[in-house]
Amino acid sequence: MLCMNISMSKIKRTRGRIDEASVLEEKIVMEKREENSKLEMLEGAKSMGAGAATIASAGAAIGIGNVLSSSIHSVARNPSLAKQLFGYAILGFALTEAIASFAPMMAFLISFVFQVR
Repeated sequence: MLCMNISMSKIKRTRGRIDEASVLEEKIVMEKREENSKLEMLEGAKSMGAGAATIASAGAAIGIGNVLSSSIHSVARNPSLAKQLFGYAILGFALTEAIASFAPMMAFLISFVFQVR
């Protein structure tokens, strides 16, 4: 009888240790899952930021269209200023295109330079 009680107490102790070990393993697994989900969320945010940065290309195309449209309307109203207005139109086109070149640059920076970890 005494041997049976001692062995039962040992079994109960080892079960408690196993339960504690399984709880610790489960906590570690949960922490890894949480860390992985955070990394995936940050990666998704990076992709959304890069996509939003490329939307500026559409704005630049609209801006270039407005510059050239205004130039054509101005020359149609006053043909004697065509040479001067052409210089202004090229300047407006260049400035708009310079701003448009920042959009892909920011998209590449967001995608490749800013690392999550």
